[in-house]
Amino acid sequence: MQSATEREISGNIVDVLSERIYYGTLVIQNGRIADIRGINEPARDGQPFLFPGFVDAHVHIESSMLAPTEFARLAVVHGTVATVSDPHEIANVLGAAGVWYMVENAEQSPLKFHFGAPSCVPATPFDRSGGTLNSKQVAELLDDDRIKYLSEMMNFPGVLHDDPEVLAKIAAAKERGKPVDGHAPQVRGDALAKYIAAGISTDHESRSYDEGLEKLQRGMKLLIREGSAAKDFEALHPLIVDFPQQCMFCSDDKHPDELTHGHINQLVRRGLAKGLDLFKLLQVACVNPVQHYGLDVGLLQIGDAADFLEVDNLTELNIGRVFIDGQVVCENGTSLLPRIEPTIVNQFQTELRTADEFIVKAQPGILQVIEAIGGQLITKRVRRQARIKNGQVLIDLDRDVLKIALVDRYTGSPPSVAFVRNFGLKHGAIASSVSHDSHNIIAVGTSDEEIARAINLVIEAKGGISVAAGERTDLLPLPIAGLMSNGEGHEVAAAYARLDGLAKELGSKLAAPFMTLSFMALTVIPELKLGPEGLFDVAKFSYVSLFE
Repeated sequence: MQSATEREISGNIVDVLSERIYYGTLVIQNGRIADIRGINEPARDGQPFLFPGFVDAHVHIESSMLAPTEFARLAVVHGTVATVSDPHEIANVLGAAGVWYMVENAEQSPLKFHFGAPSCVPATPFDRSGGTLNSKQVAELLDDDRIKYLSEMMNFPGVLHDDPEVLAKIAAAKERGKPVDGHAPQVRGDALAKYIAAGISTDHESRSYDEGLEKLQRGMKLLIREGSAAKDFEALHPLIVDFPQQCMFCSDDKHPDELTHGHINQLVRRGLAKGLDLFKLLQVACVNPVQHYGLDVGLLQIGDAADFLEVDNLTELNIGRVFIDGQVVCENGTSLLPRIEPTIVNQFQTELRTADEFIVKAQPGILQVIEAIGGQLITKRVRRQARIKNGQVLIDLDRDVLKIALVDRYTGSPPSVAFVRNFGLKHGAIASSVSHDSHNIIAVGTSDEEIARAINLVIEAKGGISVAAGERTDLLPLPIAGLMSNGEGHEVAAAYARLDGLAKELGSKLAAPFMTLSFMALTVIPELKLGPEGLFDVAKFSYVSLFE
């Protein structure tokens, strides 16, 4: 990579803050823009355009199944120069040590990772995680200048019911002048007003135009999410027209195969294709995260860090070079960042499981079934007459009612088992140790035997995603906290795509079956989920019977 000490870069400078484009020369010294020459020159034909770099305003790096250094090698190709990253996935496995693992690994990369203090570890009192973070520990994290904000407050019922521990975490961020991120799916009206009044400034869980509009009108910053599971751009992008200074783009959770194809750059391109104004889109993709979170990320102004892109045109946005602190980190689609072998950290204690542990005994009443929804994190509740034989509830392939099981990976406790539809498997099972947010092992399958086999593949590897169907098995090991691979990014992406394809060969019609599976235990997203003690009703915020 080229030296970043001193250089000059010329091109058509896209100045988002003043909404103009002019031909100029950036004078870069020690990684910052020391001067800009030619600020009154008109743009010139045939010259590259210099854009501020893109920022992902809310992402869990762990969901890429890559360590931060490896995530960076893939992301810079798409013009990403910075992220606002919530490390609560690894914190649920390892506590504060997991947060510092992410920070220290990320410090080996020029990409500007900005981590928050996880606010909900575990996500709710009903979860079993490997790590916890109480308000004192959160305050200690926030005392460090490397921790930029309080991560998404998923326990919105705790906010609404004045939980002292929840409010203490919010107060710790406010006392230190650090933003508080929100997580308020379907929270509206007076409840939303109280949630915002607590000091929470953002939300990335809006699924509809009306929900997003209400949050904007009440003064929140709206993070428009387009990840591997939840895809909200289509519903929310019209809000950019009237609220460009209150919107940001984020991926939330981005699996490795999709990260190889694009990142925030895709949303800017899609917005341009829909006729949205370039400067408004760049305000959302580049400027707003920097200003809201107070990031040291450049916006092509004198004195800024030299973080920018060379782009060939204003419609397709083909990226030539990417600069971070004046250093070329990508050129013509090739990442110039060196591979760094990550260290392994983990917590995985459970023993192998047998098929008999997944038997469900029949009870009186109608079976409550989780209905997964492709492209969404929410689920629905459906009711079905249970198929029963010899006092046991059976899987019903004809009606797509499959078993879903959760195994606590931190203890030897019995698994919890429920039923789910819309995964569509006709045979076999899939399992994963990526199971938001406590990251126990979650599996869906068509037989108890195959569910046990898929889960045991994950247990033997101490983390991973797996497929078991007949004699066929496959596994992507995730040895870093059971969440991330220590492999090369493109190889991990190819392995993930292979298992994704196998799940679809087994009959799943979901666009991302493993991503959808990973959210089936997230007990802060409506409507029904599976917790370590059984079926969980998010609205009631309590466990409920499989039968009603």
